[in-house]
Amino acid sequence: MSHRTIISPSELNDLMRSHPDLVVLDARFNLDDESWGDRAFAESRIPGALRADLARELAGPIIEGRTGRRPFPSPEEFEATVRVWGITPQSQVVVYDADRGLMAASRAWVMLRWLGHDDVAVLDGGWPAWISAGLDLESGDPRTPAASDSFTAHLRPALLAEVDEVDIARTELPTRVFDSRGAEGYHGQGKYYDPVRGHIKGAGLADRAETMNSDGTFRSPEELRAHYSSLIGTNDSSDVIFYCGSGVTAAQNVLAMEIAGLSGARMYVGSWSEWILDPAREVET
Repeated sequence: MSHRTIISPSELNDLMRSHPDLVVLDARFNLDDESWGDRAFAESRIPGALRADLARELAGPIIEGRTGRRPFPSPEEFEATVRVWGITPQSQVVVYDADRGLMAASRAWVMLRWLGHDDVAVLDGGWPAWISAGLDLESGDPRTPAASDSFTAHLRPALLAEVDEVDIARTELPTRVFDSRGAEGYHGQGKYYDPVRGHIKGAGLADRAETMNSDGTFRSPEELRAHYSSLIGTNDSSDVIFYCGSGVTAAQNVLAMEIAGLSGARMYVGSWSEWILDPAREVET
């Protein structure tokens, strides 16, 4: 049985004893201290996990004036990274982070699907859930995986939305473009990593935190379906586009839509940090 959305700690623990091609990725990251994830990984991690750092492996170089703060690497670069991780077409990949899917784990999930690999899941509840379950940990030097030479990217560009498409979709009713930040960020308040405040004009609000239970796990498929139905109206799920500040946390809404059985939602990777590079693009608070 493959896992393609989320997986519980107990299910992952079972897979660690039974799946010969399991690859576990540690994607913990802190926007205010980008070296924190590496330190946390060395100190304690899920046994056998490999590091998937947002700034190194899960993002490409910024092109001044053209890209947002966290562009995807090129398909060729990410394919090479996936091979270094030892991922094969038969691999079940599980990604976890420190914030229950709110940061880089969901982005890694989107990226692997973008590259054509379906058997990837996010650990439901993340690192805190693994710790709470009292399951095994390891520290020190990580294992060195045997690099894969059998993984070949089969790119799915339709999983992403580009800026010109967003510019068209934002004007259509009912709303098709949604900001994944909280209400504070949507209205240009609170902490910002970008010089312009507000949101894409015409975009709705789909706070990613609304996808979670109080314990940090995802809400049930039924609850998520009702949540998104109230947002997207008569839109087909494949016409819905999510963005955030820099193309990281919007991935959680894409994942939650899949959990709800509403497949095909897309992510605008450039997000707010790319949108504001052109002053002609409309914004509002």
